[in-house]
Amino acid sequence: MNYFSSNFKLGILGGGQLGKMILYDTRKFDIYTCVLDPSVDAPSRLACDEFTIGDILDYDTVVNFGKNVDVLTIEIENVNVDALETLENEGVKVFPSSKTLRTIQNKATQKLFYRDNNIPTANFSRFAYTSEIDEAVENGGLSYPFVWKSARFGYDGTGVKVVKQASDLEHLPNVECISEELIPFKNELAVIVARNEKGELKTYPVVEMEFHPEANQVEYVICPARIPDTIAKKAELVALKTAAAFKHVGLLAVEMFQTENDEIIVNEVAPRPHNSGHYSIEGSYTSQFEQHLRCILGLPLGNTESKVAGVMVNLVGAENHTGNVVYKNIETILAMNGVTPHIYGKKQTRPFRKMGHVTIVNKNVAVARVIAEKVKRTIEVISE
Repeated sequence: MNYFSSNFKLGILGGGQLGKMILYDTRKFDIYTCVLDPSVDAPSRLACDEFTIGDILDYDTVVNFGKNVDVLTIEIENVNVDALETLENEGVKVFPSSKTLRTIQNKATQKLFYRDNNIPTANFSRFAYTSEIDEAVENGGLSYPFVWKSARFGYDGTGVKVVKQASDLEHLPNVECISEELIPFKNELAVIVARNEKGELKTYPVVEMEFHPEANQVEYVICPARIPDTIAKKAELVALKTAAAFKHVGLLAVEMFQTENDEIIVNEVAPRPHNSGHYSIEGSYTSQFEQHLRCILGLPLGNTESKVAGVMVNLVGAENHTGNVVYKNIETILAMNGVTPHIYGKKQTRPFRKMGHVTIVNKNVAVARVIAEKVKRTIEVISE
């Protein structure tokens, strides 16, 4: 099929920043794009060829949108999977598949998938409601501390809480959830695996993620990870095993823990471009967003090697600031060598909302990390 400067239409469910960055590359290739998102102010609205306002969780809306495109992909997992299955049955190519999404959307189902496929992960228990956890603790089936996770609709630190005592459960939503063993770990790592319909695979280098202690959001992504080669190889093999089990088409970001005993266990996965791969726009021969397109369109996979070391800094809304956004001191960081800001186009900021990211590239990863710290201290995402 001719995708370039043709009548071919690529559909994207979700118009957030990931969609916007996918559109950087559809513009480069002159691929016609249609985006569906519920917000009139979605970041992707100006970069696509057709923008439709609609609920990506509504069955009829997604089916009607998908019937008018040749290939349909996502930039967020929380979409109507039944609609995707209907579209697949009607001949529309959907990547990732409805089967993959159905497994990943629910954290309990996702964890069972790991257990069934012998993929290393933390021990866990399933609960239909959070209120059932007290009884499990009283009966000795569960003990503090543990990690509570909402089974559905968690993102960017929401839907996750470390529970150290009974009072920590009091204000949690009473929803389907899992309790997960609290694993002592040295590092949080991630590997992005790219796979096309032919089964061709490529992996990006292992990255290291540093999290904000309060918001449970990634603050820094460091590539390459500052770990021994033996650990990096082990992480890559676990990521490849996970990708092989899903048989996904597109990108699969596999988030992992390096335990204190140097074991690698899977935390969770995302079947799409991912925060841990943003550095690749400046740092890699092929960005994760271009690679996603190559995967879902059956094109040759690109070189995943890094041209240079990279550190990504997430730009999130400052605490105590809600309203029209102002990027304070952005001119200062623009004057720094190797520093590239990406502003997502969200007009309204609020505490810890992802508003953009900054990539720092350097031949030396340690130098890049020092500059990243300076960037983090300098730029402020505040309201008017």
